[in-house]
Amino acid sequence: MYPKINPRQLSQAMRQLGISQEEIDAEEVVIRCREKNIRISEPHVIKMKIGSEESFQISGKVSEENARIIPEISEEDIKTVMEAASVEREEAERALSESKGDIAAAILSLKKE
Repeated sequence: MYPKINPRQLSQAMRQLGISQEEIDAEEVVIRCREKNIRISEPHVIKMKIGSEESFQISGKVSEENARIIPEISEEDIKTVMEAASVEREEAERALSESKGDIAAAILSLKKE
């Protein structure tokens, strides 16, 4: 078991060490990863500052979901694919979407069809 520590003394000791903490009133925390998103609902978030470094301690109800990768497709990319593959706009957009924005892969897939 942990010894009983006086919260006031603990706070004073932390200040002497240059450590400050602040409770953040968060509603939800989302960590976006390449393959998945980690969603923490009903979070309890503590921000700690030690010197010039900041760190966060987060606890709560954790759930995971697959990340939805939505590529940003520019007008220029669409026109490039349309011209290179000699296709209509809809086909170029579909190919770019399926190739997750990779222009070369989109053109190659359309030329194979």
